[in-house]
Amino acid sequence: MPDDRVVSCDRTGEILRIPFNVPITFGLPVLLYAFASACNDVAGCPVPTLLQPRDFTWEKLKADNNLQNTSLSNFLSWKVTLVTVAYYVFGLFLWKILPAKEVHGTKLVHHDRPLQYRFNAFSASVVTLSICAAGTFLQGAEFPVWTFITDNYVQLLTANILLSYALSTFLYLNSFTVDTEYPNRDLRELAAGGMTGNLIYDFYIGRELNPRATLPLFGEIDIKTWCEVWPGLTGWILLDLAFIAQQYRNYGYISDSIVFTTAVQAYYVLSSQFNESSILTMMDITTDGMGFMLTFGDLVWVPFLYSTQARYLAAFPVHLGAPRILAIAAVFVCGIYIFKAANNQKHLFRTQPSHPAVRDLSSITTQRGTRLLTAGWWGLSRHINYFGDWLQAWPFSLPTGVAGYTMLPAGAALASAGDLAGSPSRTMLDGRVAIQGPAAGWGMIFTYFYVLYFGVLLVHRERRDDAMCAKKYGEDWQTYKRTVRWRILPGIY
Repeated sequence: MPDDRVVSCDRTGEILRIPFNVPITFGLPVLLYAFASACNDVAGCPVPTLLQPRDFTWEKLKADNNLQNTSLSNFLSWKVTLVTVAYYVFGLFLWKILPAKEVHGTKLVHHDRPLQYRFNAFSASVVTLSICAAGTFLQGAEFPVWTFITDNYVQLLTANILLSYALSTFLYLNSFTVDTEYPNRDLRELAAGGMTGNLIYDFYIGRELNPRATLPLFGEIDIKTWCEVWPGLTGWILLDLAFIAQQYRNYGYISDSIVFTTAVQAYYVLSSQFNESSILTMMDITTDGMGFMLTFGDLVWVPFLYSTQARYLAAFPVHLGAPRILAIAAVFVCGIYIFKAANNQKHLFRTQPSHPAVRDLSSITTQRGTRLLTAGWWGLSRHINYFGDWLQAWPFSLPTGVAGYTMLPAGAALASAGDLAGSPSRTMLDGRVAIQGPAAGWGMIFTYFYVLYFGVLLVHRERRDDAMCAKKYGEDWQTYKRTVRWRILPGIY
């Protein structure tokens, strides 16, 4: 039977959080639709109706988006859904045929042995991007993959949302087939935090820890790790590249801002995939069940929210110039350095404690026999690596500048120019004009949302880590917290 000692956070706290998971489960898809309708290349970012909230009506919002005669086809296309499914099948095909690194994860709590994992997401992304590069070389910005993505953005969003709900439902129902008389022959376990008995909460957080499926032709697939490292992450890059092509079709040039944004985001994705086996020690894999939270996050939230900046820049190019690019790049490099240096120091301390770089660092020896590092990077804060990770997020948004624009149709642009004289504007090849005017700054709600969201996510993750370590180390953890006072950002938090 499940062992309460492995619960990652207090069960009472989980029960109290149940009401919040209902709006999250059904509200996050709505939020992404809201982003698509409120910030776009049809009316502006934000659309004009939102700049006058007192006069807001749904009819005006629909008019801004040219959706006066709204139908299901505006949101759902079976053709797009089939293409989306084909994308996932293609990913599984690459997973099956490409050389892979096979590694063992951490030991399962109830089996005292690890599962084996197969990783080749980096190679799969290289193949996918190489195919797209060849297509772009031959057909330029009109390469069908790029036009299909931008022409069917909302329908692609819907298709992935439906797939995330379908997969989450399958995982929830299939979790009831786990044999809880541990150890079992299939090495299947339920996640300690996903057995509250509340359908919505367990559906959201995930009941089964390490769900796997055996598919014809592909064999056994670890669903959680594959979803984490390939379809959404690679899809994020593909969306960014599609928006670069769209900017070229709109303006006849490609701005340095969208190139820089895509480059740093591609680095983030590809470096994660190159080191994909490192996820096996993350809480997502070792503790959390596979439910709607991870499924929706991996397949929908990551690609469609994280590509918002490139989608914005496709409609309103920002010209940074070398000085600003270097300044933003410095922030990115600083974040990478802190993140990697801190993690490498901790890894070295754990695996080679006598190494000259860490042997003289102070630490606290716990009653469990382990040591908690209290010097070096980890003497600055208990999660200094999270600060580095958050710094890396800023260069995703900074290239959009003081974001916001309104789209003016070709015929109306000249008539409106007098009212908006001096405001930054961009004229598209078809005559439409994207002009900032009163929208300036309001677009930052969309382009900087990722930075805010990621900061909140890291704070939440730190709180979960703190609760887990308090259970694990007891009074030793309180002693450690008195020694290392700051949680993430020294002197502030």
